[in-house]
Amino acid sequence: MLPHEISLTAGKKLFFASDFHLGAPNLATSHERERKIVRWLDSITDEAAYIFLLGDVFDFWFEYRHAVPRGYVRLLGKLASMVDQGIPIVMFSGNHDIWMWDYFPQELGIPVLHKPASFTSGGKNFHIGHGDGLGPGDYWFKAVKKVFRNPFFQWLYARIHPNLGIGLAQSLSRRSRASSGEEEYTFMGKEEWLWQYADGLQEGNPHDYYIFGHRHLPMDLPVTNGGRYLNLGEWFHHCTYGEFDGNDLVLRAFEQPMPVLPNFEK
Repeated sequence: MLPHEISLTAGKKLFFASDFHLGAPNLATSHERERKIVRWLDSITDEAAYIFLLGDVFDFWFEYRHAVPRGYVRLLGKLASMVDQGIPIVMFSGNHDIWMWDYFPQELGIPVLHKPASFTSGGKNFHIGHGDGLGPGDYWFKAVKKVFRNPFFQWLYARIHPNLGIGLAQSLSRRSRASSGEEEYTFMGKEEWLWQYADGLQEGNPHDYYIFGHRHLPMDLPVTNGGRYLNLGEWFHHCTYGEFDGNDLVLRAFEQPMPVLPNFEK
């Protein structure tokens, strides 16, 4: 579903974003953020050769056979319109929207990937994904992912009426975020587990760029042998995204100043 190589014509770019967490913390705030995301998509439409959404686009998503969560009509309509215009969009599931199956491929023409993937563009090798459960640590998400990926558990959850199932999951998601507090915005230096994952992978399977979400802290860090690890941040505060023009990959912020990116202490 992801081409091995993506060619860019003059003036065209690849765009990467993640962690919109639409639906959180409440409907009014989510709608405001959703409108901002649609404005961002409008702003890149003419330049976009490919758009990659790297997970946690929604704070919760579960596809019942005949029902999907409500509240995202502006984004879904915009994505469908862009696909109809011929702009390829690829969606990765995250730990908050892990239960994505055939709705996006069938209704919107957007493939959904559940594992990191690699491709080449502009002579550069990319390795991208949401990032949950990769590298050392992150034990909670690794354990939860095993349960949530279990077909029997998915079958059981699908038996719950959507009014209860979606409401319960949204409540648990809000509690999880509240408990994390400022930790998700604290730079851990070389203890950053996604940086460790990228640095370890670089030794045997080198890439130029490792791009992930999940961590919520925008980062652009060097890894072994000339590679770079970029975290896309989130859209609660930073509104950051990645942009590749065929030569270089940069992080940018939409409608607000670019935050100062952390780095290793010299």
